Amino acid sequence: MKKGEMLYEGKAKKVFKTDEADTYIIEYKDDATAFNAKKKGTIKGKGVVNNKMSAIIFELLKEKGIPTHFIGLLSDSQQAVKAVEIIPMEVVIRNVAAGSFSKRLGVEEGTILNTAVFELYYKNDAYDDPLINDYHATALGFATAAEIESIKKLAFQINDVLVEFFKQHGMRLIDFKIEFGRFHDEVILADEISPDTCRLWEIGTERKMDKDRFRRDLGNVEETYQEVLAKIETN
Repeated sequence: MKKGEMLYEGKAKKVFKTDEADTYIIEYKDDATAFNAKKKGTIKGKGVVNNKMSAIIFELLKEKGIPTHFIGLLSDSQQAVKAVEIIPMEVVIRNVAAGSFSKRLGVEEGTILNTAVFELYYKNDAYDDPLINDYHATALGFATAAEIESIKKLAFQINDVLVEFFKQHGMRLIDFKIEFGRFHDEVILADEISPDTCRLWEIGTERKMDKDRFRRDLGNVEETYQEVLAKIETN
């Protein structure tokens, strides 16, 4: 497989064509952004952490019967993935009140929610990724009603797997953001699962072990990313 032209460069990754029609290469970057790129910086080694962590979790989800775009690791910072058409929505699952949820609804951060919450956001930085609902998504043609139901089902299944997985490695999964894509008419998990996209608190101390360390200037950002990877690499 040969890397071809770059199709897209986002805030955290580059996507390349290959000489195989159904395969792309994703290259993870060390660039860090927050608040829809209003805050920018670099987290040394982040690309490697996010690439390897995503690979571990995608393999786990595959074992649990959840379809993903992941094919395999190519290097410390690159992986081969299925050439999906990304659905322009971000899905957030929340188990504990934190971040924008707490600010928006006036709920104290750390409040355990009675049920996991499913949220949809329109993936568009120009409009600060606004919160939408199923009706917006279908009315604007982002996804069909059937695709949204499939996304909901998969998102809650993913949550169940990840809550237990992180618990086994000493962390609480507070919330996380995922994206989905179409691959030969099937909706599958895409993008990444990493400290950039998961809010993780250390069990026992509530120490933040995710991008909030960058967002909130908490320090030890690079060391914490490396620690998260080390934790999930151990059985």
